[in-house]
Amino acid sequence: MVKMRHVLLGLTALALSAPSAFAAGFVNGSFEDGNTSGWITGGGYRGNTSNPSLTPSAVLPGGSLNQDTGVRSAVINSSYVDPNVGAALGSTVYSGNYAYRVENTSSGGYASAISQTVVGYTDPTIFFAWKAVLENGGHTAPESALLRITLRDDTTGTDLVTRTYDAGATGGGVDARFSSIGDLFYTASWQIEQINIDASLLGHTFTLSVLAADCEPTGHVGYAYLDGFGSVLPGNDPTPVPEPASFALYGLGMLGLGLVRRRRGAGPTA
Repeated sequence: MVKMRHVLLGLTALALSAPSAFAAGFVNGSFEDGNTSGWITGGGYRGNTSNPSLTPSAVLPGGSLNQDTGVRSAVINSSYVDPNVGAALGSTVYSGNYAYRVENTSSGGYASAISQTVVGYTDPTIFFAWKAVLENGGHTAPESALLRITLRDDTTGTDLVTRTYDAGATGGGVDARFSSIGDLFYTASWQIEQINIDASLLGHTFTLSVLAADCEPTGHVGYAYLDGFGSVLPGNDPTPVPEPASFALYGLGMLGLGLVRRRRGAGPTA
């Protein structure tokens, strides 16, 4: 009887300690930790660089414009209010508690970028959310405030998502996604980009890059908010689901302990 009890207790302990299967995949690039762990960031002065040459790779470490010594981009929390558009922009965090602002909110002729690569992606979807604010200052398109977004399939060398917007001389470089207040063009709603990972994309390597830039030379702002890069909403990870084997062990252990208690409670028979 003592030996049997020890075996059952051992099964119960094994069941409770068995590993769990998680449905959650890549989630939000760790913005929910309040930092940019896993991301590559960079920036620099964009003077004399026209928009066609202004790419994330030029601004990120190793690029020709990466000479950033100041802090202009930042992780922001859900209480952050856009200082230029205010309440008209709505939330600055798509989900969870944190998002990332690419470039600062005042003029200065700079550009900033953020990028992350995920290797061997096997989740069923990959998505991200963005907002942007671009100031129209009478510049031609090659000199104006700029937003450039790319989700690239590195395995095949193809771009799955490409978004390029500039304020231009009269806002001609934006589309119906944008509203305006004065000289500011902005996206009042979060723009959701989602790719379904079918058999042709399963296991591929993907890189998301977002660049935001002020005008050239220095007069007008351009910046963006990024959130939700991953397979599930940030801050909403699925609850761990025990594997079937864990359920079986757990049930066996609980059944055994119940039998032990019943035999104890029965007492001696006449």
